Amino acid sequence: MMTQIKVLVAEDDTNIRMGLVDTLESEGYGVSQAKDGKMAMQLFDKDCFDLILLDVMMPEKSGYDVCRDIRASNEDIPIIMLTAKGEEIDKVVGLKLGADDYITKPFGIHELLARISAVLRRSKRKKNKDKAIVDQPFMFGEFEVNPKTYKINKEKASIDISERELKLICHFHVHPGEVLSRDNILNAIWGIDYLGTTRTLDQHIAQLRKKIEMDPSNPMLITTIHGVGYRYEA
Repeated sequence: MMTQIKVLVAEDDTNIRMGLVDTLESEGYGVSQAKDGKMAMQLFDKDCFDLILLDVMMPEKSGYDVCRDIRASNEDIPIIMLTAKGEEIDKVVGLKLGADDYITKPFGIHELLARISAVLRRSKRKKNKDKAIVDQPFMFGEFEVNPKTYKINKEKASIDISERELKLICHFHVHPGEVLSRDNILNAIWGIDYLGTTRTLDQHIAQLRKKIEMDPSNPMLITTIHGVGYRYEA
């Protein structure tokens, strides 16, 4: 028997909220509802959800603030913002705070269900990919990375790596050949609320290169894309 997917619906408009609840329940989802941002956080703190539908403009606590607070403790749960505004700036703010998607009211139920299915699929793929990395050793260039022991091995040599270095290696491993911006890497490793500079990332990359590169001054595994970020040459 499949586990029921649990959704938190936070919407202050009673008609919209009840319509969402009825629709989602008819599709087999387990639904909890909140009429304002404060109630949404209370429910989030008490229960585990697989998805959050979050209205932007709510009393007590805005959807932006709720999204920020949720992301401070959980970076993975999918969040879809519901907004009555169509301006690009509002969408950008929500996405920068960590929302996975947005939908502008009024919206069609079929579109909403399609977006829900899409973010849940992405979330499942990410969890499976992360789980595979955490549970199983993998190759990174000529090194075997063992996430459980925080060691990388090459032939008979074994090198200790830090938690941050392991996260960097894992992030590059799942994005082989992609140019990753510094912001992308900082958000993935340090979190969206990190307020430091990209210099911190550059220093960690420099230290990691000393452990994995034949010539750290001429890196072949993690190369620098000037003005943008880094790329793992798988």
